[in-house]
Amino acid sequence: MFVVFEGIDGSGKTTVSNRVAAKLREAGLSVEHLREGGKFSSAVTQAIRELGRDARNLALTPEAEFFLYVTRDVQLLDEMTRPALGRSDVVIADRFLYSAEVLSRFGRGLPEAWVRPVLEAAARGLTPDLVVLVDVDPHIARARRQVAKAVTPDRRPPSRKGLAGAGAQHLFRNGYHELAAREPERWAVVDNDRDLDLTVERVFGLVHDAAKNGVPAALARWRDEAPAKGPPPAPVTTPAEALVAFLRWIDDRAAREPNVAAYFMAGLWGDGLDDRRRVLAARVPETILQAASGLDDAVSWELRERLMDKAPGRVARSLSRFPGKHPRARKLRAALLGVVPIDVVASLDGVGDDETWGVRDRIYGSAPDVVVASTGNLATARAWTLRERWLAEKGGVAALGSYENARIACKAVSGLDDERAWEVRKAAREAAPVAALASLHGLTSERAWKWRQRWIDRAPKIIFSTLRGSDDARAWEMRDRLAARCKEAIDSLQELDGPSAWALRERCADLWPSTVVKSLGALAGTARGRELTERQLRRHGGNVSLLKHAAAIAVGANIRVGSVVVD
Repeated sequence: MFVVFEGIDGSGKTTVSNRVAAKLREAGLSVEHLREGGKFSSAVTQAIRELGRDARNLALTPEAEFFLYVTRDVQLLDEMTRPALGRSDVVIADRFLYSAEVLSRFGRGLPEAWVRPVLEAAARGLTPDLVVLVDVDPHIARARRQVAKAVTPDRRPPSRKGLAGAGAQHLFRNGYHELAAREPERWAVVDNDRDLDLTVERVFGLVHDAAKNGVPAALARWRDEAPAKGPPPAPVTTPAEALVAFLRWIDDRAAREPNVAAYFMAGLWGDGLDDRRRVLAARVPETILQAASGLDDAVSWELRERLMDKAPGRVARSLSRFPGKHPRARKLRAALLGVVPIDVVASLDGVGDDETWGVRDRIYGSAPDVVVASTGNLATARAWTLRERWLAEKGGVAALGSYENARIACKAVSGLDDERAWEVRKAAREAAPVAALASLHGLTSERAWKWRQRWIDRAPKIIFSTLRGSDDARAWEMRDRLAARCKEAIDSLQELDGPSAWALRERCADLWPSTVVKSLGALAGTARGRELTERQLRRHGGNVSLLKHAAAIAVGANIRVGSVVVD
């Protein structure tokens, strides 16, 4: 029997499929998992995957990307899947040609009539007996991915799929549900927003039953035994009600996934929130400190001071966005400098006072990369002397052919528009294109706009991150064209109050409900902002991200100085 697991990134399909495979073996079945432990059993397939995910291949067109994904799957089918089906009771694949279809059609907008014949030719008659769609709210999936990255940092170049923005996962999820509805006799949708052990047990029962008694009968029983849905949540119509609902959600999530609960508290403080921050700080201190990054309220400082010994590096990094002369940040940095000097320097990005330069001079010998990366947005002669020293020590411009060197160099010239910055940016772009594009933050020159216009379709998330608050006509053209598939276009409206901004918010209110409210910032306190927020709550009150941003309005967290509200 051939079983495929599908789902958006962060849905948990790899974890679920591996645990189900183990339980099937314990039950006496012979099982081959084609992506055991998260790595494809075919080295060629794995290499093709890495090629496709690598954001350095930014120029890859949607059509070429589609063929690359199909090639990956064909190699696995021929090399591993077909032989395994001849010798095992159950063969499990983590992704199939469905992934290529979802990415190309629903993510990149390629027509079904063009995609479908290629997929059919690639499959050559092989169709899974059972497809398990591991389903989860994209907001939860993203939180899980971000928490995992914080625990185990990934030094590889970023994923190409991620450059489309967080909204892409919503489009992919919709695509998977469309495919599942097209073939209900083959697809089973399992909600992985519950206890993981229960999800694994339920899917194991389905697959084991299907292997013994056939897929149709097993699917019928599985659906009959589906857990009863709980009562619908109470209606939420105001930010105050959203705060109550959000706190209830945090309490429930903290019991099962405390890191995810802590992640969703990023940028928040105030009544009802602070007690929960303190409780979670004892369980997941690193995530709570990450959530407190840039916050200047009393409880955030209390948590930093309490957790200095337990998580000094994270405490130091939570001080980013505070100027060097901020009294409490200055005191903590001084206390931590001898313990986690690299993290202290990393918290001083863009700070150019004499005291900060003294710290850089002291640390440079042991951590030159971190020190030079902290000079972004500094156009002073002292900053350029340091950059040129670092580049010379690396071997000159040729050293920017290395991804890591190129990434650091781009960070060091972020926000700078002079000739020397552009020389660095151009030399580094091939090795680290995402970092080069991100370094355009706030730039208004013609050459910055030419880069944006060239790459907006390949990396909209990054381009829009450089356009926050921009009222340039070219920014509006990009937003209008791409807002339907990239919610970062709405994110870039931060506090813009003109007719174009309100019109775009209204246009995307049902598509990106939480991001529309998030984009209000201080405008949430206006009559128009309140009306829009309450309307969003009435229509989309079950959206946890929307509850979060509305809760922030209730406690004033997103309109007070020092806040950092994140999705």
